[in-house]
Amino acid sequence: MKRFVVAALGGTLAGILATTQIAGPLIAQENERQASVYEQLDLFGDIFERIRAQYVEEVDEGELIEAAINGMLTSLDPHSGYLAPDDAAQMRLQTRGEFGGLGIEVTQEEGFVKVVSPIDGTPASEAGIEAGDFITHVDGESVLGFTLDEAVELMRGPVGSEIIVTIAREGEPEPFDVSIIRDTIKLTAVRSRTEGNTLVMRVTTFNDQTFPNLKDGIAEEIEAAGGLENLNGLVLDLRNNPGGLLSQAIRVSDAFLEKGEIVSTRGRDPADGERFNATPGDLIDGKPIVVLINGGSASASEIVAGALKDHRRAIVVGTKSFGKGSVQTVMPLRGEGAMRLTTARYYTPSGRSIQALGVSPDIVVQQPRRRTDEEDEETRRNRTEADLRGSLNNDSLSEDEIRQIEEDNAVAEAAAQLREDDYQLAYAIDILKGLSALGPQE
Repeated sequence: MKRFVVAALGGTLAGILATTQIAGPLIAQENERQASVYEQLDLFGDIFERIRAQYVEEVDEGELIEAAINGMLTSLDPHSGYLAPDDAAQMRLQTRGEFGGLGIEVTQEEGFVKVVSPIDGTPASEAGIEAGDFITHVDGESVLGFTLDEAVELMRGPVGSEIIVTIAREGEPEPFDVSIIRDTIKLTAVRSRTEGNTLVMRVTTFNDQTFPNLKDGIAEEIEAAGGLENLNGLVLDLRNNPGGLLSQAIRVSDAFLEKGEIVSTRGRDPADGERFNATPGDLIDGKPIVVLINGGSASASEIVAGALKDHRRAIVVGTKSFGKGSVQTVMPLRGEGAMRLTTARYYTPSGRSIQALGVSPDIVVQQPRRRTDEEDEETRRNRTEADLRGSLNNDSLSEDEIRQIEEDNAVAEAAAQLREDDYQLAYAIDILKGLSALGPQE
Protein backbone atom coordinates (compact mmCIF):
# COMPACT_ATOMS: atom_id res chain seq x y z
CA MET A 1 0.00 0.00 0.00
CA LYS A 2 2.84 2.34 0.92
CA ARG A 3 4.54 1.63 -2.37
CA PHE A 4 1.32 2.41 -4.26
CA VAL A 5 0.80 5.65 -2.40
CA VAL A 6 4.37 6.73 -3.00
CA ALA A 7 4.13 5.82 -6.65
CA ALA A 8 0.99 7.85 -6.91
CA LEU A 9 2.54 10.72 -5.06
CA GLY A 10 5.64 10.53 -7.21
CA GLY A 11 3.46 10.67 -10.29
CA THR A 12 1.71 13.71 -8.93
CA LEU A 13 4.99 15.44 -8.19
CA ALA A 14 6.29 14.61 -11.64
CA GLY A 15 3.15 16.09 -13.13
CA ILE A 16 3.58 19.26 -11.11
CA LEU A 17 7.22 19.52 -12.14
CA ALA A 18 6.41 19.00 -15.79
CA THR A 19 3.68 21.64 -15.60
CA THR A 20 6.06 24.07 -14.00
CA GLN A 21 8.65 23.47 -16.67
CA ILE A 22 6.14 24.01 -19.52
CA ALA A 23 4.36 27.00 -17.94
CA GLY A 24 7.39 29.26 -18.26
CA PRO A 25 7.54 29.18 -22.08
CA LEU A 26 3.72 29.41 -22.34
CA ILE A 27 3.65 32.54 -20.19
CA ALA A 28 6.47 34.02 -22.24
CA GLN A 29 4.56 33.28 -25.48
CA GLU A 30 1.40 34.90 -24.09
CA ASN A 31 3.36 38.00 -23.06
CA GLU A 32 4.92 38.20 -26.53
CA ARG A 33 1.48 37.87 -28.14
CA GLN A 34 0.03 40.67 -26.01
CA ALA A 35 3.05 42.86 -26.76
CA SER A 36 2.50 42.23 -30.47
CA VAL A 37 -1.19 43.19 -30.18
CA TYR A 38 -0.31 46.45 -28.40
CA GLU A 39 2.30 47.21 -31.07
CA GLN A 40 -0.35 46.71 -33.76
CA LEU A 41 -2.77 49.01 -31.91
CA ASP A 42 -0.01 51.63 -31.66
CA LEU A 43 0.51 51.20 -35.42
CA PHE A 44 -3.20 51.76 -36.00
CA GLY A 45 -3.09 54.94 -33.90
CA ASP A 46 -0.05 56.17 -35.80
CA ILE A 47 -1.72 55.58 -39.19
CA PHE A 48 -4.92 57.26 -37.99
CA GLU A 49 -3.03 60.35 -36.90
CA ARG A 50 -1.08 60.54 -40.17
CA ILE A 51 -4.28 60.26 -42.23
CA ARG A 52 -5.94 62.96 -40.14
CA ALA A 53 -2.95 65.28 -40.46
CA GLN A 54 -1.60 64.60 -43.94
CA TYR A 55 -4.36 63.21 -46.21
CA VAL A 56 -4.94 65.39 -49.26
CA GLU A 57 -8.41 66.38 -48.02
CA GLU A 58 -9.83 66.85 -44.55
CA VAL A 59 -11.45 63.66 -43.29
CA ASP A 60 -14.34 63.00 -40.93
CA GLU A 61 -12.70 61.29 -37.98
CA GLY A 62 -15.88 59.49 -36.94
CA GLU A 63 -16.42 58.06 -40.41
CA LEU A 64 -12.78 56.99 -40.56
CA ILE A 65 -13.06 55.06 -37.30
CA GLU A 66 -16.37 53.49 -38.39
CA ALA A 67 -14.73 52.35 -41.63
CA ALA A 68 -11.87 50.80 -39.68
CA ILE A 69 -14.28 48.98 -37.38
CA ASN A 70 -16.36 47.75 -40.31
CA GLY A 71 -13.26 46.64 -42.18
CA MET A 72 -12.18 44.60 -39.18
CA LEU A 73 -15.57 42.89 -38.95
CA THR A 74 -16.13 42.30 -42.67
CA SER A 75 -12.68 40.67 -42.93
CA LEU A 76 -14.07 37.82 -40.79
CA ASP A 77 -16.93 36.64 -43.06
CA PRO A 78 -19.63 38.13 -45.33
CA HIS A 79 -22.23 38.32 -42.54
CA SER A 80 -20.30 40.16 -39.80
CA GLY A 81 -20.28 43.93 -39.87
CA TYR A 82 -20.77 47.23 -38.11
CA LEU A 83 -24.22 48.81 -38.07
CA ALA A 84 -24.22 52.58 -37.79
CA PRO A 85 -27.14 54.02 -35.78
CA ASP A 86 -29.33 54.46 -38.91
CA ASP A 87 -28.57 50.92 -40.11
CA ALA A 88 -29.32 49.45 -36.67
CA ALA A 89 -32.68 51.24 -36.61
CA GLN A 90 -33.43 49.98 -40.14
CA MET A 91 -32.69 46.40 -39.08
CA ARG A 92 -35.08 46.66 -36.13
CA LEU A 93 -37.80 47.84 -38.53
CA GLN A 94 -37.16 44.90 -40.86
CA THR A 95 -37.74 42.35 -38.11
CA ARG A 96 -41.12 44.01 -37.52
CA GLY A 97 -42.00 43.60 -41.20
CA GLU A 98 -42.02 47.12 -42.69
CA PHE A 99 -39.18 49.13 -44.19
CA GLY A 100 -38.18 51.17 -47.22
CA GLY A 101 -36.14 49.83 -50.13
CA LEU A 102 -36.11 47.53 -53.15
CA GLY A 103 -37.13 44.26 -51.50
CA ILE A 104 -34.06 42.06 -51.98
CA GLU A 105 -31.85 40.10 -49.63
CA VAL A 106 -28.22 40.36 -50.71
CA THR A 107 -24.78 39.02 -49.88
CA GLN A 108 -21.34 39.57 -51.37
CA GLU A 109 -19.44 37.22 -53.65
CA GLU A 110 -16.34 37.81 -55.76
CA GLY A 111 -16.49 41.53 -55.01
CA PHE A 112 -20.01 41.96 -56.38
CA VAL A 113 -23.40 42.08 -54.71
CA LYS A 114 -25.25 38.77 -55.13
CA VAL A 115 -29.01 38.49 -54.76
CA VAL A 116 -29.93 35.80 -52.24
CA SER A 117 -33.60 36.27 -53.05
CA PRO A 118 -36.16 38.87 -54.07
CA ILE A 119 -39.04 39.25 -51.64
CA ASP A 120 -42.53 38.49 -52.95
CA GLY A 121 -44.62 41.49 -53.97
CA THR A 122 -41.76 44.01 -53.75
CA PRO A 123 -40.37 46.33 -56.47
CA ALA A 124 -37.36 44.06 -57.04
CA SER A 125 -39.55 40.98 -57.48
CA GLU A 126 -41.93 42.76 -59.84
CA ALA A 127 -38.99 44.09 -61.86
CA GLY A 128 -37.84 40.51 -62.49
CA ILE A 129 -34.80 40.32 -60.20
CA GLU A 130 -33.97 36.64 -59.54
CA ALA A 131 -32.08 34.69 -56.88
CA GLY A 132 -28.48 34.28 -57.98
CA ASP A 133 -28.33 37.54 -59.94
CA PHE A 134 -25.18 39.64 -59.54
CA ILE A 135 -25.57 43.42 -59.21
CA THR A 136 -22.50 44.90 -60.88
CA HIS A 137 -23.48 48.59 -61.13
CA VAL A 138 -25.92 50.91 -59.38
CA ASP A 139 -26.99 53.93 -61.47
CA GLY A 140 -23.96 53.33 -63.66
CA GLU A 141 -21.48 53.19 -60.77
CA SER A 142 -19.54 49.94 -60.33
CA VAL A 143 -19.91 48.27 -56.93
CA LEU A 144 -16.71 46.26 -57.39
CA GLY A 145 -14.53 46.88 -54.36
CA PHE A 146 -17.39 48.24 -52.25
CA THR A 147 -18.19 46.61 -48.94
CA LEU A 148 -21.66 45.06 -48.76
CA ASP A 149 -22.91 47.85 -46.48
CA GLU A 150 -21.54 50.49 -48.87
CA ALA A 151 -23.28 48.85 -51.81
CA VAL A 152 -26.55 48.60 -49.88
CA GLU A 153 -26.25 52.28 -48.92
CA LEU A 154 -25.82 53.12 -52.59
CA MET A 155 -29.10 51.36 -53.39
CA ARG A 156 -31.05 53.23 -50.74
CA GLY A 157 -33.02 56.33 -51.59
CA PRO A 158 -36.34 58.11 -51.18
CA VAL A 159 -39.55 56.13 -51.69
CA GLY A 160 -40.78 56.70 -55.25
CA SER A 161 -37.34 57.40 -56.71
CA GLU A 162 -35.90 55.35 -59.59
CA ILE A 163 -32.75 53.22 -59.44
CA ILE A 164 -31.04 51.49 -62.36
CA VAL A 165 -29.20 48.29 -61.42
CA THR A 166 -27.00 46.38 -63.85
CA ILE A 167 -27.54 42.63 -63.61
CA ALA A 168 -25.22 39.80 -64.62
CA ARG A 169 -27.23 36.57 -64.83
CA GLU A 170 -26.13 33.03 -65.56
CA GLY A 171 -27.26 32.05 -69.04
CA GLU A 172 -27.42 35.65 -70.29
CA PRO A 173 -24.61 36.60 -72.69
CA GLU A 174 -24.35 40.21 -71.50
CA PRO A 175 -25.22 42.20 -68.36
CA PHE A 176 -28.45 44.18 -68.64
CA ASP A 177 -30.05 47.13 -66.85
CA VAL A 178 -33.19 46.90 -64.72
CA SER A 179 -35.18 49.93 -63.60
CA ILE A 180 -36.72 49.71 -60.12
CA ILE A 181 -38.86 52.25 -58.29
CA ARG A 182 -38.09 52.31 -54.58
CA ASP A 183 -41.07 51.77 -52.31
CA THR A 184 -42.03 51.08 -48.73
CA ILE A 185 -41.67 47.34 -48.23
CA LYS A 186 -44.52 45.84 -46.24
CA LEU A 187 -43.78 42.19 -45.71
CA THR A 188 -46.61 39.70 -45.59
CA ALA A 189 -44.79 36.94 -43.77
CA VAL A 190 -47.21 34.15 -44.74
CA ARG A 191 -49.76 33.82 -47.53
CA SER A 192 -52.22 30.94 -47.33
CA ARG A 193 -54.50 29.39 -49.93
CA THR A 194 -55.95 26.06 -50.97
CA GLU A 195 -55.22 24.48 -54.37
CA GLY A 196 -57.80 21.73 -54.88
CA ASN A 197 -57.53 19.67 -51.68
CA THR A 198 -54.03 20.88 -50.83
CA LEU A 199 -53.19 23.58 -48.30
CA VAL A 200 -50.43 25.87 -49.59
CA MET A 201 -48.55 28.08 -47.13
CA ARG A 202 -46.15 30.54 -48.77
CA VAL A 203 -43.66 31.77 -46.14
CA THR A 204 -41.71 34.76 -47.47
CA THR A 205 -39.65 35.74 -44.41
CA PHE A 206 -39.09 34.90 -40.75
CA ASN A 207 -40.00 37.98 -38.75
CA ASP A 208 -42.12 38.60 -35.66
CA GLN A 209 -45.29 37.92 -37.67
CA THR A 210 -44.35 34.58 -39.21
CA PHE A 211 -45.57 31.96 -36.74
CA PRO A 212 -48.76 33.84 -35.78
CA ASN A 213 -49.57 34.30 -39.49
CA LEU A 214 -48.87 30.63 -40.19
CA LYS A 215 -51.01 29.37 -37.32
CA ASP A 216 -53.94 31.67 -38.16
CA GLY A 217 -53.68 30.94 -41.90
CA ILE A 218 -53.78 27.18 -41.39
CA ALA A 219 -56.77 27.46 -39.04
CA GLU A 220 -58.67 29.65 -41.53
CA GLU A 221 -58.02 27.34 -44.49
CA ILE A 222 -59.02 24.24 -42.51
CA GLU A 223 -62.28 25.93 -41.51
CA ALA A 224 -62.95 27.02 -45.12
CA ALA A 225 -62.36 23.44 -46.30
CA GLY A 226 -64.91 22.11 -43.82
CA GLY A 227 -62.33 20.31 -41.70
CA LEU A 228 -58.84 18.86 -41.88
CA GLU A 229 -60.23 15.56 -43.18
CA ASN A 230 -61.04 17.33 -46.47
CA LEU A 231 -57.40 18.26 -47.09
CA ASN A 232 -54.76 15.83 -48.36
CA GLY A 233 -51.75 17.66 -46.95
CA LEU A 234 -49.72 20.84 -46.90
CA VAL A 235 -47.13 22.45 -49.17
CA LEU A 236 -44.78 24.69 -47.20
CA ASP A 237 -43.29 27.00 -49.83
CA LEU A 238 -39.93 28.40 -48.64
CA ARG A 239 -38.56 29.33 -52.06
CA ASN A 240 -36.69 32.64 -52.18
CA ASN A 241 -37.13 33.03 -48.42
CA PRO A 242 -33.88 34.63 -47.20
CA GLY A 243 -34.45 33.72 -43.55
CA GLY A 244 -34.70 35.94 -40.50
CA LEU A 245 -35.26 35.25 -36.84
CA LEU A 246 -34.01 31.95 -35.41
CA SER A 247 -36.84 31.94 -32.86
CA GLN A 248 -39.44 31.97 -35.64
CA ALA A 249 -37.73 29.17 -37.56
CA ILE A 250 -37.88 27.06 -34.40
CA ARG A 251 -41.58 27.83 -33.85
CA VAL A 252 -42.50 27.05 -37.46
CA SER A 253 -40.64 23.72 -37.30
CA ASP A 254 -42.23 22.93 -33.94
CA ALA A 255 -45.66 23.55 -35.47
CA PHE A 256 -45.36 20.22 -37.34
CA LEU A 257 -43.16 18.14 -35.01
CA GLU A 258 -44.22 16.27 -31.89
CA LYS A 259 -40.77 15.72 -30.40
CA GLY A 260 -37.05 15.65 -31.09
CA GLU A 261 -34.36 18.18 -31.86
CA ILE A 262 -35.12 21.01 -34.28
CA VAL A 263 -31.71 22.63 -34.55
CA SER A 264 -28.50 23.02 -32.57
CA THR A 265 -25.92 25.78 -32.57
CA ARG A 266 -22.22 25.36 -31.84
CA GLY A 267 -19.83 28.21 -31.30
CA ARG A 268 -16.18 28.61 -30.43
CA ASP A 269 -16.76 27.57 -26.82
CA PRO A 270 -18.56 24.19 -26.60
CA ALA A 271 -20.28 25.44 -23.44
CA ASP A 272 -22.09 28.09 -25.50
CA GLY A 273 -23.79 25.52 -27.73
CA GLU A 274 -27.59 25.27 -27.63
CA ARG A 275 -30.15 22.66 -28.62
CA PHE A 276 -33.76 23.47 -29.41
CA ASN A 277 -36.34 20.69 -29.15
CA ALA A 278 -39.91 20.31 -30.37
CA THR A 279 -42.88 20.25 -28.05
CA PRO A 280 -45.99 18.06 -28.45
CA GLY A 281 -48.59 19.28 -30.92
CA ASP A 282 -48.95 19.28 -34.73
CA LEU A 283 -51.08 21.93 -36.41
CA ILE A 284 -52.17 19.49 -39.16
CA ASP A 285 -52.30 16.27 -37.09
CA GLY A 286 -49.70 14.34 -39.08
CA LYS A 287 -51.01 15.13 -42.57
CA PRO A 288 -48.18 14.79 -45.15
CA ILE A 289 -46.03 17.83 -45.95
CA VAL A 290 -43.98 18.81 -48.98
CA VAL A 291 -41.42 21.58 -48.44
CA LEU A 292 -40.40 23.61 -51.49
CA ILE A 293 -36.89 25.14 -51.54
CA ASN A 294 -34.51 26.67 -54.08
CA GLY A 295 -31.23 28.57 -54.23
CA GLY A 296 -32.91 31.59 -52.64
CA SER A 297 -33.92 29.66 -49.51
CA ALA A 298 -31.43 30.61 -46.81
CA SER A 299 -30.73 30.59 -43.09
CA ALA A 300 -34.00 30.18 -41.16
CA SER A 301 -35.61 28.55 -44.23
CA GLU A 302 -32.85 25.95 -44.24
CA ILE A 303 -33.35 25.27 -40.54
CA VAL A 304 -37.03 24.47 -41.13
CA ALA A 305 -36.39 22.38 -44.25
CA GLY A 306 -33.52 20.52 -42.57
CA ALA A 307 -35.51 19.77 -39.41
CA LEU A 308 -38.59 18.47 -41.25
CA LYS A 309 -36.42 16.46 -43.64
CA ASP A 310 -34.27 14.83 -40.93
CA HIS A 311 -37.35 13.83 -38.94
CA ARG A 312 -38.94 12.45 -42.13
CA ARG A 313 -41.88 14.70 -41.45
CA ALA A 314 -41.75 16.20 -44.94
CA ILE A 315 -40.55 15.50 -48.46
CA VAL A 316 -38.25 18.30 -49.63
CA VAL A 317 -38.67 19.23 -53.30
CA GLY A 318 -36.95 21.77 -55.55
CA THR A 319 -33.28 22.66 -55.84
CA LYS A 320 -30.43 22.93 -53.31
CA SER A 321 -30.77 25.78 -50.83
CA PHE A 322 -28.37 28.70 -50.40
CA GLY A 323 -26.15 27.26 -47.65
CA LYS A 324 -26.12 30.05 -45.07
CA GLY A 325 -25.65 28.06 -41.88
CA SER A 326 -24.12 30.59 -39.50
CA VAL A 327 -25.57 32.43 -36.51
CA GLN A 328 -25.22 36.19 -36.23
CA THR A 329 -25.59 37.89 -32.87
CA VAL A 330 -26.46 41.58 -32.94
CA MET A 331 -24.73 43.35 -30.06
CA PRO A 332 -25.76 46.93 -29.18
CA LEU A 333 -22.89 49.42 -28.98
CA ARG A 334 -22.57 52.88 -27.50
CA GLY A 335 -24.04 55.65 -29.61
CA GLU A 336 -27.07 53.62 -30.81
CA GLY A 337 -24.97 51.57 -33.25
CA ALA A 338 -24.60 47.79 -33.21
CA MET A 339 -22.22 45.02 -34.19
CA ARG A 340 -23.37 41.99 -36.17
CA LEU A 341 -20.97 39.16 -35.35
CA THR A 342 -20.99 35.53 -36.48
CA THR A 343 -20.93 33.53 -33.25
CA ALA A 344 -21.97 29.97 -34.16
CA ARG A 345 -23.01 27.49 -36.85
CA TYR A 346 -26.38 25.79 -37.29
CA TYR A 347 -26.67 22.00 -37.33
CA THR A 348 -29.70 19.99 -38.43
CA PRO A 349 -31.06 17.21 -36.15
CA SER A 350 -28.83 14.67 -37.93
CA GLY A 351 -25.79 16.73 -36.88
CA ARG A 352 -25.02 18.07 -40.37
CA SER A 353 -23.89 21.65 -40.83
CA ILE A 354 -25.83 23.71 -43.35
CA GLN A 355 -22.92 26.09 -43.93
CA ALA A 356 -21.84 26.29 -47.59
CA LEU A 357 -23.58 22.97 -48.37
CA GLY A 358 -27.23 23.91 -47.97
CA VAL A 359 -30.13 21.48 -47.77
CA SER A 360 -30.39 19.01 -50.64
CA PRO A 361 -33.95 18.19 -51.76
CA ASP A 362 -35.24 14.63 -51.63
CA ILE A 363 -36.53 15.16 -55.16
CA VAL A 364 -34.72 17.62 -57.44
CA VAL A 365 -37.20 19.59 -59.53
CA GLN A 366 -36.02 22.52 -61.64
CA GLN A 367 -38.38 25.38 -62.42
CA PRO A 368 -38.51 25.37 -66.24
CA ARG A 369 -38.36 28.58 -68.22
CA ARG A 370 -41.68 30.14 -69.14
CA ARG A 371 -42.97 29.25 -72.57
CA THR A 372 -42.89 31.79 -75.36
CA ASP A 373 -46.00 33.31 -76.92
CA GLU A 374 -45.38 31.17 -80.03
CA GLU A 375 -45.38 27.99 -77.94
CA ASP A 376 -48.60 29.07 -76.18
CA GLU A 377 -50.22 29.69 -79.56
CA GLU A 378 -49.15 26.19 -80.68
CA THR A 379 -50.87 24.73 -77.62
CA ARG A 380 -54.05 26.66 -78.34
CA ARG A 381 -54.11 25.16 -81.84
CA ASN A 382 -54.39 21.63 -80.41
CA ARG A 383 -58.10 21.19 -81.06
CA THR A 384 -60.23 18.16 -80.26
CA GLU A 385 -63.25 16.48 -81.88
CA ALA A 386 -65.60 18.45 -79.65
CA ASP A 387 -64.23 21.71 -81.11
CA LEU A 388 -65.31 20.78 -84.63
CA ARG A 389 -68.47 22.38 -85.96
CA GLY A 390 -71.32 19.91 -86.30
CA SER A 391 -69.59 17.14 -84.34
CA LEU A 392 -71.88 14.42 -82.93
CA ASN A 393 -72.94 14.52 -79.29
CA ASN A 394 -72.08 11.69 -76.90
CA ASP A 395 -75.36 9.80 -76.42
CA SER A 396 -74.18 7.31 -73.79
CA LEU A 397 -74.02 9.69 -70.83
CA SER A 398 -76.66 11.33 -68.71
CA GLU A 399 -76.70 15.09 -68.11
CA ASP A 400 -75.35 14.56 -64.57
CA GLU A 401 -72.52 12.40 -65.90
CA ILE A 402 -71.67 14.97 -68.53
CA ARG A 403 -71.71 17.73 -65.88
CA GLN A 404 -69.38 15.67 -63.66
CA ILE A 405 -66.99 15.10 -66.57
CA GLU A 406 -66.99 18.82 -67.34
CA GLU A 407 -66.22 19.60 -63.70
CA ASP A 408 -63.38 17.05 -63.70
CA ASN A 409 -62.04 18.58 -66.90
CA ALA A 410 -62.13 22.04 -65.31
CA VAL A 411 -60.11 20.72 -62.35
CA ALA A 412 -57.63 19.09 -64.72
CA GLU A 413 -57.31 22.30 -66.76
CA ALA A 414 -56.71 24.31 -63.57
CA ALA A 415 -53.98 21.83 -62.59
CA ALA A 416 -52.47 22.13 -66.07
CA GLN A 417 -52.51 25.93 -65.81
CA LEU A 418 -50.78 25.73 -62.41
CA ARG A 419 -48.16 23.49 -64.00
CA GLU A 420 -47.58 26.25 -66.58
CA ASP A 421 -47.47 29.00 -63.94
CA ASP A 422 -45.47 27.18 -61.25
CA TYR A 423 -44.18 23.74 -62.16
CA GLN A 424 -42.46 23.11 -58.81
CA LEU A 425 -45.63 23.84 -56.83
CA ALA A 426 -47.72 21.66 -59.17
CA TYR A 427 -45.19 18.85 -58.69
CA ALA A 428 -45.45 19.18 -54.90
CA ILE A 429 -49.23 19.03 -55.06
CA ASP A 430 -49.06 15.92 -57.26
CA ILE A 431 -46.90 14.22 -54.62
CA LEU A 432 -49.55 14.90 -51.96
CA LYS A 433 -52.27 13.58 -54.29
CA GLY A 434 -50.27 10.39 -54.71
CA LEU A 435 -49.77 9.99 -50.97
CA SER A 436 -53.47 10.60 -50.40
CA ALA A 437 -54.37 7.94 -52.96
CA LEU A 438 -52.30 5.41 -51.02
CA GLY A 439 -54.37 6.04 -47.91
CA PRO A 440 -53.15 6.45 -44.31
CA GLN A 441 -49.77 4.88 -43.56
CA GLU A 442 -49.38 2.76 -40.44
